Amino acid sequence: MSLLGKEIRLKRLLNEDDRLLAVAVDQATARGVFDELMPIERKVREIVDGGPDAMTMHKGIADTCFHQHAGKTSLIFKASTFSPWQPNSDVQVASVQEAIRFGADAVSMGCIVGGDDHPEQLKNLAVIAGEAHAVGLPVIAHIYPRGNQIAEEELGNWRHTAYAVRAGAEVGVDIVKTKYTGDPETFHKVVSSTPAKVVVAGGDIGNNIEDYFQMVSDVIDAGGTGITFGRIVWNRPNPTAVVKAFRHIIHNNGTVKEAMELHEQLLNEN
Repeated sequence: MSLLGKEIRLKRLLNEDDRLLAVAVDQATARGVFDELMPIERKVREIVDGGPDAMTMHKGIADTCFHQHAGKTSLIFKASTFSPWQPNSDVQVASVQEAIRFGADAVSMGCIVGGDDHPEQLKNLAVIAGEAHAVGLPVIAHIYPRGNQIAEEELGNWRHTAYAVRAGAEVGVDIVKTKYTGDPETFHKVVSSTPAKVVVAGGDIGNNIEDYFQMVSDVIDAGGTGITFGRIVWNRPNPTAVVKAFRHIIHNNGTVKEAMELHEQLLNEN
């Protein structure tokens, strides 16, 4: 029964083409309160209007802002966070049973590898994965190689990212969210290193929306499953337009040029 439940939830998350377009609004606890996340009810509504496959959020925001959107998009229930003062220390803040009560289609857990508390964080991820799979709930890991044992000049090495996503798969993660390695060739190696599905975070490549459209196109071409973006969506004047443009690339196999034209068209309509 639990295996069927997991399959049903994964199909709701991944659409018919086995790809994922998710938007995260869980950043306030981890990185501080952004001005554009202060009107959180409006931001959630604008994002949902764009048609993402799922949204990632903590339980308090879900309980206050997500009721009216139930059934329109899947809920990814965030069960851990770091903080602006401990950026490499992810701690558990919710349980699998809470995720089930909230009707989530997946539970997500952060994990930073390569640091002093690497063993503890990996253990916590493994425990959550075991609990989730026992009740038919898919697991998404936000897993990054940025611990203090990795030399700064080595942080961009694709092998560290490959290790991170493989470690997630080894402890039972279904979908791994990690950083983009900067080019399709090395990212293909990352995707090939793991049986888990791999999606990318938005990262810090600037504020040029065309660069993000290109990154998403490259991720799909390299065999990635999709994206879980945050700031590049909700930190812009029209999140709905941004989501629709990303959707065109991910689910319609659209080009970067087409995404740009769609985005501009939608901006001009408002």
